[in-house]
Amino acid sequence: MISCTGQKQIGQKLKPTVITETVVHDTDDPAIWINPADASKSIIIGTDKDTDGGLYAFDLNGKIIHKVLGLKRPNNVDIEYGFSLNGKKTDIAAVTERETNKVKFYSLPELKEVGEISVFEGETERGPMGISMYKNPQTGDLFVIAGRKSGPKDRYLWQYKLSEKNGSITGEVVRKFGKYSGLKEIESIAVDDEKGYIYYSDEQFGVHQYYADPAKGNEELLVFGQGDFKSDVEGISIYPTSENTGYILVSNQQNDTFNIYLREDPAKGRIAEIPVSTIESDGSEVTNVNLGPKFPKGVFVAMSNGRVFHLYDWRLIEDRIQEAVKATK
Repeated sequence: MISCTGQKQIGQKLKPTVITETVVHDTDDPAIWINPADASKSIIIGTDKDTDGGLYAFDLNGKIIHKVLGLKRPNNVDIEYGFSLNGKKTDIAAVTERETNKVKFYSLPELKEVGEISVFEGETERGPMGISMYKNPQTGDLFVIAGRKSGPKDRYLWQYKLSEKNGSITGEVVRKFGKYSGLKEIESIAVDDEKGYIYYSDEQFGVHQYYADPAKGNEELLVFGQGDFKSDVEGISIYPTSENTGYILVSNQQNDTFNIYLREDPAKGRIAEIPVSTIESDGSEVTNVNLGPKFPKGVFVAMSNGRVFHLYDWRLIEDRIQEAVKATK
């Protein structure tokens, strides 16, 4: 199989280790919550995108264990750990609800609603889609970075600092940043907390990189991936292999592949393109935590057509990356 840029793909399509139970309408974006007491009991959080949509929690066998229904087109979801809520450290999921122009917050793992923010107030273009969370390693401050269905050529993303008010999570905008090509839309956003970077997919242009800490300014640091995609640049996931090294995986949506870049230097270009069984993948997430016998080096989760999420044993992806790197030497 030859990719759109002529690079040879290594091997056949990867098959998922687990496929989740189906949701009602249209899966869109996953996140992974690591259970601090027993990582093998970690859960996958995923959105069901529709006017009468929902937020679902799956166990690592793909079974639905919790759900919140009646959301107005929930789009993307991300999680962070240890927000101080009512005097207790609480892990939270943040979800964009496009038709109400809100970000809603849910405590984990029970998916209890614990607050919301009205986003992009005062703008003619609102419709929140992409979301990622950032925890400053030095201060412990938590932030939400939100994108929208459409917006201006500059300041497309807004970043909100989270706080507690009357026992609920709220937030205030602390910066507006981010270039946009104007070609399609920006949805997928990912944050590397440890290295302090935000990445986002400008869908028919490339992947932009900025600092995650507002105090470091709004300078664009890098655009990468240009020319590597059949059409849409989609879901972004970050897999650390050490404090400073690892991989950035980006969905080549219409090719049913994932392009792989070096976390320490994405400007070096794509190092592998991995074909998967996942169809038209929009959102994805990955962890390097040992989740038990099925996923001892972590799990890669990708949304697929068919109202499901696919869970891949990371070792399968790692093998393909290593094969691709060897083939280029």
